[in-house]
This record gives sequence, C-alpha cells and structure tokens, in this order.
Amino acid sequence: MRITGEPFGSVDGTDVQRWTLERGAVRVRVLTYGGIVQSVTTPDRDGVPGETVLGFPDLGGYLKRPEPYFGALVGRYANRIAGGTFTLDGRTHRLARNGGPHSLHGGERGFDKRLWDAEEVTDGVRLSRVSPDGEEGFPGRLEVSVTYRLTADGALRIGYRARTDAPTVVALTNHSYWDLGGEHELRVSAGHFTPTDGTGIPTGEIAPVAGTRLDFRTSRAVGAGIDDNFVLDAGAMDACELYSPATGRVVTVRTTEPGLQVYADAMFSGVALETQRFPDSPNRPEFPSAVLRPGEVYQSTTSFGFGTR
Repeated sequence: MRITGEPFGSVDGTDVQRWTLERGAVRVRVLTYGGIVQSVTTPDRDGVPGETVLGFPDLGGYLKRPEPYFGALVGRYANRIAGGTFTLDGRTHRLARNGGPHSLHGGERGFDKRLWDAEEVTDGVRLSRVSPDGEEGFPGRLEVSVTYRLTADGALRIGYRARTDAPTVVALTNHSYWDLGGEHELRVSAGHFTPTDGTGIPTGEIAPVAGTRLDFRTSRAVGAGIDDNFVLDAGAMDACELYSPATGRVVTVRTTEPGLQVYADAMFSGVALETQRFPDSPNRPEFPSAVLRPGEVYQSTTSFGFGTR
C-alpha cells in the first residue's frame, strides 16, 4: 500500500492537494477540493490498466465546469429537496434553488465546492471540515469527515461521518461517473423505485420495477435518459454491478444506504451510481429519515469493488 500527497493548484489562495492511494493494480486519486475522486485506475481483462471515472486532468477543469459533479463529494444533502424548503421541528428552512425550482446537491456552494483538510490514515486519507450553521440555508454546525480507503482486496471504501449541534438533515454521497470502456450493462438489487413528477421530485409512491424501463434485476444494457432512485432490497449482498463487455471490467457497489440514484445521460459516457437517502426525504416522513440530532452520529459506508470477467 502506497499513499502520497502532492500540490494540485490553489483556490482563492489556498493550496489544493491531490492524494494518491495505490494497492496492487488499483490506483485512486482524491482532491482536497470538493472531496473529488479525480481518478480510479484498474486493469481490464488483459491486465492493461486504464481510467474508469470521468474527470479533468487539472483543477481548472473542475472550477470551470462544476455542474456535472465529476467525482464530487455531495452534501449537505445529496439529490433534490422540493421547492428548496423543508420544515423540521416546526421551523421552516429555506435553501438555495439551484436545480430548477428545487435545491440540488447541497445548494449553490455545496460540499463539492469547498476546501477540505486532509490527513493520512491507515489504508487511505481522511478529509474533514466544519459546515457552519446556516451554510446554504441548512441548520446546525455540522462536523463532517469522509475517509477514502483502499482495502486489502483492492476496493475503494468511502466512509462518511457527521455530528451536529442542532437538528438538521444530512445525506452524503460520491458522484463519480463510472466509464469502464465501451457500452455498459447494469444490474441493480432493487425490486422497487420512487416515481417522480416532471421535475425530479418523488410523488411518495414506492412502485415495483417489474414491467418498467427500470427493471435491472437482471443485468442488461444501460441506455441514456435514466435519472432515478432505486429502493434497494433489504439484505441484498450488493447494491449493483456495472460491467463492460468490451473491457471485462466490473464495478460492484455495496452500501449501508437505502437508495441508489442511477444517472446515465447521453452527454456523458459514464454512469453515476449515487448511494443515498431518498430524494426529498426531509419533506417525506414516510421515506427513510435523513434527520440528524445533537448527540447522534451520522454514519454511512459505500464500497466500490473492482474485478474483471
């Protein structure tokens, strides 16, 4: 296992670092700007290493084109909150409406556009920052740490942890677009999904995938035009598996989260696999809760395993 850090430009006079984690044939690079996973290199079925996530070669690319959220650490709340508002304990909180009429991925300057402190830990690097009370409209002072590790079996494991001094909502994820080379096939361990209105907000229904375009219980080709939340099956060994027949590369996702947002757009060659709480959970008490209170600890873990066939 090899862990190194190096300069990677600066933002507003503050240096940005790039941390590289290497174990065997797998290499992962993480930035202290936006918690971005800039690069994941894995071998194909012939043993030839290659890039598997979309990103930019320099910091300027991320600063000039932030909206795809390439590789980004998303928060305070991943996905959408309807109307940019939610009520918690009788108090209404108003957020930036940066996704049409809704709040998206934490607002105008979410966690993906913030600088993070970094420290080396066993098998990886830990990023941390304090999100002050009222940042992007969210209540409570939130202490956040995100740890990126390369495990003994060569998986990228991302662990999220947060504490608050006032009731708030938290939902963190990684927004990497996985491009394994060529066309992709996807299998998702989900028998249900959350239908949405025309603006990406769930209607509140939990609907079966059977007979719909979202039935990926058996691996099949991924087409463009998917931006949906899957309700992961309880007790499933993994959340999903992405496969490239052309290169043989496989990414297997495991998570403690109840949902998986799959985003595949014709503009990009990659597929985003965002483990998450459900969209608009702060306004949907019937959905898994995203509320965090003082004295509680928000914890979430997602791993990306790499292989070939």
